[in-house]
Amino acid sequence: MVRRETAAGALRLGAHMSIAGGVQRAIERARRVKASALQVFVKSSRQWSARPLDDDEVRAFRQEAERAGLAPYTLAHATYLINLASPADALWRRSCEAFGVELARAQALGIPYVVIHPGSHLGAGEAAGIGRVARALREQLGGRRGAFAPGVTVLLELTAGQGTNLGSRFEEIAAILSASGVERRLGVCFDTCHALAAGYDFRERAGFDRTFEEFDRILGLERLRAFHLNDSQFGPGSRRDRHAHIGRGRLGLEAFRLLLNDRRFAGLPMVLETPKGEDLRDDVKNLRVLRSLVGRSR
Repeated sequence: MVRRETAAGALRLGAHMSIAGGVQRAIERARRVKASALQVFVKSSRQWSARPLDDDEVRAFRQEAERAGLAPYTLAHATYLINLASPADALWRRSCEAFGVELARAQALGIPYVVIHPGSHLGAGEAAGIGRVARALREQLGGRRGAFAPGVTVLLELTAGQGTNLGSRFEEIAAILSASGVERRLGVCFDTCHALAAGYDFRERAGFDRTFEEFDRILGLERLRAFHLNDSQFGPGSRRDRHAHIGRGRLGLEAFRLLLNDRRFAGLPMVLETPKGEDLRDDVKNLRVLRSLVGRSR
């Protein structure tokens, strides 16, 4: 992986922002917390359908993102209704179609990354679920569609491993990548809460080094393209996806200090998905804590 300078100015820290009032409003909200990275939904996260993006909205988002320096460091998170691992043909097909719509919307808005959970096999088994996800990715990013949404890279998110959800082990993500046939269009998003819940204990130096050595061996650090920075309400191996404010959960500050001062990750978008109110004060506090850790030895 390319080495980057580690400095406060090289870090790309931000948060997931609401698109209420128009997708371009997310840029305004990011500016209010002095963010240098951003994550959004590109449509309602609670509905399958999506109203078309109008030309003015697209133009405004692109212009504001460029002006704010956020354009290369913006993530779109796919809606949670989508399940690319579903064994049910109707749901799988609907999920594929909805995912294609989100890819197209990200492309139109100039968003370079779409983050998606691999999905749940719903009892069909890990191998079957991996096959379904790989096929969905192949259909949406390659196959008869050719280079669909060529400006977008899909990032598979590391998950907590709840129930029959896929993606809580590096090996599962590697298997999806390998089977997809479109590996060049794919990367990984590392969620710190999910990783701890999945059993990767990186709260101290030895565990941190072990976790990312394992990631590099199984997936390759060049696949790591973004981070979700979340503390966890539960400890290692809990398999429970419950986010907490930075330094207020079971992950603690040391893991974030190690991450933020690792030269390998400087320049990658790192966004909060921590609890927040409409006034964004929680984002301001969490980002302040993160920035305070940069350049600080233990």
